[in-house]
Amino acid sequence: MSFPDFRMRRLGLTAAAAIAAIACVGTAAAQSMVVRSTGPSAAKYPTGAKLKPADKLTLVAGDKVVLMQAGKTRTLSGPGTFGATGTVQASQSLGGNVTRMLAKGPTMRSRGGFTRGDPAAPAPADVRAPNLWLLDYREAGTFCVADPATLMLWRPDMEGDTALEIESAGKKATVAIVDGANFRKWPTDVLPVQYGADYRLSGGGLARPVTVRFTSIDNAPDTVEASIELLMAKGCSPQLNRLVDTMSEAEAG
Repeated sequence: MSFPDFRMRRLGLTAAAAIAAIACVGTAAAQSMVVRSTGPSAAKYPTGAKLKPADKLTLVAGDKVVLMQAGKTRTLSGPGTFGATGTVQASQSLGGNVTRMLAKGPTMRSRGGFTRGDPAAPAPADVRAPNLWLLDYREAGTFCVADPATLMLWRPDMEGDTALEIESAGKKATVAIVDGANFRKWPTDVLPVQYGADYRLSGGGLARPVTVRFTSIDNAPDTVEASIELLMAKGCSPQLNRLVDTMSEAEAG
């Protein structure tokens, strides 16, 4: 065999390997994961389940399953039978909300709240904090803390002064949120963030007290996929729901 023939054969093998690698990546990218499942078939398609491209989902009336594929979500509603993968395009404008949701170190300039003409009217229930690492104190449950030193409380509206009471292990702190602001730093000087401890929040416009518990993470992920897997693993349901809702709104078809 001449040297040119050997070189061409080697290039051919390299190209074949590259094509195979691309095919494998494409197959992995096509895999879908269930990020929310409600309705009668929820146990059949649990949150976190990973589906192969050839898998089918058979849903009945009342079912709603949200799948994540390649960093985008696809919402399926029953009744019907659906493929596990599908083409999803995201709205560029609403996709910016997903980017802001994942941003590290939210700034005080980001208002992200609801302003209203009638001070007596409650903020809409579907208004959510614009960033994963803001503690929306309306949400009970486990909250993943990226940096305890910069943990911020958030409320959905900015009108009126309010006082939020926080209690834990016999200690109490009052956090004042003034008119025109919907951010306030967690009172670390009085109540440092303790992982695994319960904190009871009341006042501050809450209809009833809310209990939150903190868990630590090493680093805030940079991608949607990594963020969702982390929040699932840590049991941080309020933040997971916040991210999935924001992604679902960006679905364009």
